Amino acid sequence: MSERLPAVARKPKIGLVAGGLGAYWPQFPDLLPQLRRSAARVTDRMREFDAEVVDVGFISDAQEGAVAAEKLRAADCDLIVGFLTTYMTATMLVPIAQRSGAPVLLINLQPTEAMDHASFDTGAWLAYCGACPLPEMANAFERVGVPFRSVSGYLEDQRAWDRIGRWIRAAGVRSVLRHGRHGLMGHLYPGMYDVSTDLTMVTGNLGGHVEVLEFDDLRVRVQQVKDDEVAAKLAETREVFELADSVVEEDLAWAARVSVGLDRLVADFDLDSLAYYHRGLDGEIHEKLGAGMILGSSLLTARGVPAAGEYELRTSLAMLICDRFGAGGSFTELQALNFRDAVVEMGHDGPGHLAISERRPLLRGLGVYHGKRGWGVSVEFDVRHGPVTLVGLGQTRDGRYKIVASEGEVVGGPLLKIGNTTSRVDFGCDPGEWTDAWSASGVAHHWALATGRLLPELRALADLTGLELVEVAA
Repeated sequence: MSERLPAVARKPKIGLVAGGLGAYWPQFPDLLPQLRRSAARVTDRMREFDAEVVDVGFISDAQEGAVAAEKLRAADCDLIVGFLTTYMTATMLVPIAQRSGAPVLLINLQPTEAMDHASFDTGAWLAYCGACPLPEMANAFERVGVPFRSVSGYLEDQRAWDRIGRWIRAAGVRSVLRHGRHGLMGHLYPGMYDVSTDLTMVTGNLGGHVEVLEFDDLRVRVQQVKDDEVAAKLAETREVFELADSVVEEDLAWAARVSVGLDRLVADFDLDSLAYYHRGLDGEIHEKLGAGMILGSSLLTARGVPAAGEYELRTSLAMLICDRFGAGGSFTELQALNFRDAVVEMGHDGPGHLAISERRPLLRGLGVYHGKRGWGVSVEFDVRHGPVTLVGLGQTRDGRYKIVASEGEVVGGPLLKIGNTTSRVDFGCDPGEWTDAWSASGVAHHWALATGRLLPELRALADLTGLELVEVAA
């Protein structure tokens, strides 16, 4: 079996084309060289993002636009960026937008913040005229059925580049979803209608592939784990976690062995995420495997392969979205409301995203997993204090997915010591009112709790994927 670790990031492929109206070149000989310098600067800035840039050069008319369209179609890009250096006709860019099969972002970045009106002639002004064709492009895109989006600014405008970067990151997340491989192992937690997922709808809404796994796929790999591999995993565990006195060494060693098996499972099936559940019975091997997965699933999640319990495929996908935005994303549900401190206490038993823990995570030994069979070690921590975003994937009656999100702040305070990843989240309003609004959104039982304020990124992702974004505000 392969020992290869899974890829934790797929770089988005960004197509880049710059252009202007060729009729200007003989009229204003200095204009094209200036615009090409601007285009070169944009290319340099684009290459600073964590993406593969496919630059097809500068176009001056519809014929060159058609050639660029074919190059970008063949490149199979995740996002096309069209740089409007000056006025250009819609017929130069519409074929690119229609044929590429990728979302298109138009950027209008003039050379500086403003023109020097006293010294500029017509040729100098035209280098600042990238805004001129934007309404034309928007109208043409609407009429041919292509979604329109743009960023306007100037070449060294960091605000504009921040917005461009947001689109590129969203394209990267869209790419992960389109090409991702998502493991689903075991069976539905009995009775949880909301968790039930139509696998065809995953591909229909997001793309990607769902790999249906058996717990026996894990069993055979755990059986092949060697003692020295267990020892290495135990050493890693003691480095990452604080161990409570309640941890039983035999249970910890078993969790380490299962963790090594999970690593092999993820590598062998090239998984980007994993959701699992198995009930088991009377201490047999499958029950023991299910009970022993918390350590390995937490380590996988911290490594960029989100793993969620209770067969929660849509939540493992939400966690993947958050992780690829660099915000973590820990498996979460409602736990209790604290009206005295005006916070919502949320988290989950089982795996969590160790990389976004406020403190060194704790492993606590539990003789009983509430609501589940088995026993063993569980993870305890709270998410890093400060701004956070809740991200869930809801499903409507007609099978469409929607992103549900809400921003709040994790604050300090007393926490239960029961082997759960509990966080106290302040949404700036009455906890009961927020809970009612969040539940009414259709988010379902679980979601991802991520660090930072992600709504701008989620708006871009919703635009690129065509998913509805429901924002639950205070």
